[in-house]
Amino acid sequence: MSRQSLRQTFGEDADLYDRVRPTYPPELFDALAAIVGDHPRVLELGPGTGQATSAMVERAWPVTAVELSPALAEVLRRKHPTIDVIVADFDTLELPAQSFDLVISATAFHWLDPATRVQRCVDLLRPGGALAVVSTHHVAGGSEQFFVDVQSCYDRFTDDPAANGLPAADDVPKDPEGFERSGLFGSVEFRGYVWDADYSAAEYLELLSSYSGHRALTSERRDGLYGCISALIESAGGSITKRYMNQLSVGISLNQPLA
Repeated sequence: MSRQSLRQTFGEDADLYDRVRPTYPPELFDALAAIVGDHPRVLELGPGTGQATSAMVERAWPVTAVELSPALAEVLRRKHPTIDVIVADFDTLELPAQSFDLVISATAFHWLDPATRVQRCVDLLRPGGALAVVSTHHVAGGSEQFFVDVQSCYDRFTDDPAANGLPAADDVPKDPEGFERSGLFGSVEFRGYVWDADYSAAEYLELLSSYSGHRALTSERRDGLYGCISALIESAGGSITKRYMNQLSVGISLNQPLA
């Protein structure tokens, strides 16, 4: 399926998405606050149901959120009625130039048009404003043998090529968006945050059901895949540990004041 089709799948079960999608380490937002100041005017892209939004609302940052899915946006509004939620496709949405101190996208930037996303974000920043991208990576650690063995399930029930193992957190490529080579930023900073999450078989299958690639499978393939994965988790003792790494990439804009 295409990027355009896959990114439409997340709103099919917004309550599930809200229940199972992980949030982000508080220290990530502490670091971001040290960069952007106490009360930045924020534009968040692809907030989902607020996995990153909540941390900013807790800090009393004024947030405008642009969410593609009406269902996810409705859950976000229920959780945070004080923020401004716009249901739209950011790739075509017109917003006032140089209106925000911080544009942030957490585990959603890759769904935007790669040819235009960085420039469109920079155009919305006030002079000296920051573009922050948070990416989420599954890295080596936790239940390592399970994640080796589970590839056989994907080989049987999906068309995904066999994986060559999970990268170490230190080996995750920095600057996948090309901030440094874009020439649009006066400075760029990268930070990584590693943490573990434990899942029972049922919890892990619910998490997988929030991923676009799993939702796009036929019901027959998905049932087979989930049965295979569940059996592996039960044979491993009934629970597994998944290691995450959140990478924070921040670029400080070179925008000049409007004439």
